[in-house]
Amino acid sequence: MLANTPDFPLNGKKLYFASDFHLGAPDSATSKLREKKIIRWLDSVADDAAAIFLVGDIFDFWFEYGQVIPKGFIPFISKIAQLRERGIPILFFTGNHDLWMKDYFTQELGIPVYHHPIELRIEGKNLLVGHGDGLGPGDRFYKLLKKVFTNPFAQWLFRWVHPDLGIKLAKAWSGHSRISNIEKDENHFLGEAEWLWQYCKEVEAKYHHDYYIFGHRHLPLQLEVSKDSTYFNLGEWVTQCTYLEYDGTEAKLLKFES
Repeated sequence: MLANTPDFPLNGKKLYFASDFHLGAPDSATSKLREKKIIRWLDSVADDAAAIFLVGDIFDFWFEYGQVIPKGFIPFISKIAQLRERGIPILFFTGNHDLWMKDYFTQELGIPVYHHPIELRIEGKNLLVGHGDGLGPGDRFYKLLKKVFTNPFAQWLFRWVHPDLGIKLAKAWSGHSRISNIEKDENHFLGEAEWLWQYCKEVEAKYHHDYYIFGHRHLPLQLEVSKDSTYFNLGEWVTQCTYLEYDGTEAKLLKFES
């Protein structure tokens, strides 16, 4: 399912894309150091930003109860609130770790939250942007889990668990993620078997996009989809701190060195 947005004017500025901050992992102290670095990056791009895209797994866990959100992340939330007050559009995408986001950021900060990839038209170029989880061939177990986790009845049941217990259980589950277990070394390039790359090729055969921009794989990638189309993966911010800059003419993967 694709969501569409209107043309996005740059007005001489740039778009910035980043994903997989995994705030909260693997522990509070480490996460807070990363959070400070992310805030420095946001400050560094703010003056030049036509919009900032936060492309999923921004939090290692996030669940919105009726009146409760997870504790912490105040510096980061305060920073994006400041950017919104400056009039900088911010677009939030859910990933497999924060797919339970609802309307808190939209109501409180005016930040739209997207649960599916979106298509953008940027000064004559077509972009497809999303987190990337559950797309492409394979990974049937996760796709089944995602159906359970996004089921409204399952979410309703979970909301009846006291937040102290529910969040503790969810963090324990999240701790089995690839980002919390880097020593497993699962984030290696799969070659032609890269399933998001395959997904881009499948979409490109039907609908042309100049750029495909995804996260989730934790690998900064720039791969040709067709002679006129490129797939970028944004990498992650635990070890790499990579992001994408797009000025309407050229898209570049960059590394933030504070």
